[in-house]
Amino acid sequence: MKYDVIALSVSVFLLILYYVYLGLRSRRHPETSVHALNAKLRERWVAMVMGSDKQDILAIQTLRNSVMAANFMASTSILLIIGTLNTGEKIGQWLIHWHPHQLGEQFSSDGWQIKLSLLLLVFAVAFFCFSMAIRFFNHVGYMINLSTDGAIDPLLFQQTCAYLNRAGRYYTYGTRSFFISLPLILWFFGAYFLVAATAGLIVGLAVLDRVPE
Repeated sequence: MKYDVIALSVSVFLLILYYVYLGLRSRRHPETSVHALNAKLRERWVAMVMGSDKQDILAIQTLRNSVMAANFMASTSILLIIGTLNTGEKIGQWLIHWHPHQLGEQFSSDGWQIKLSLLLLVFAVAFFCFSMAIRFFNHVGYMINLSTDGAIDPLLFQQTCAYLNRAGRYYTYGTRSFFISLPLILWFFGAYFLVAATAGLIVGLAVLDRVPE
């Protein structure tokens, strides 16, 4: 259990350190952040749709695709929660025989339950984020069609962009929750796997969070 606590602390510290670095880099060099780029592209898309009276079908199709993607991911989160609950006991029994005692660790039933609870929490957070993304995408579907004759209300434009960007952020949070679940799953095999998987995840996130060149 001692190794698990140390590994979890190190992993959380590495993730916090990465996101602090990402926030500072995005603030100083926003042109390198894919999140800043995505926000600008969404605002340009809203301006294009609201500034033209011939983009209704495009707006409906694009938002429908976004809602369907978020709905699929939310459904996947629920299925993962149910699957984890149904197979949790079998996984615990299997780990008793497999757990790497040669690495200096001892299997703890209490520790296994904590790991399982954290994994379920991550999937629950993912479901919440994807559900909120669907909510805001639906709101955008109403708001974006309120402009008339190509005239854009500045306040309505800002609110629509804010709703769409918030939907995008919730979708990103849900996806990141899935990413974080991977080190947690490997944590069942040992504390060393958690730290190694977290380090690998951070390397992958560093690539994903940078604007492609």
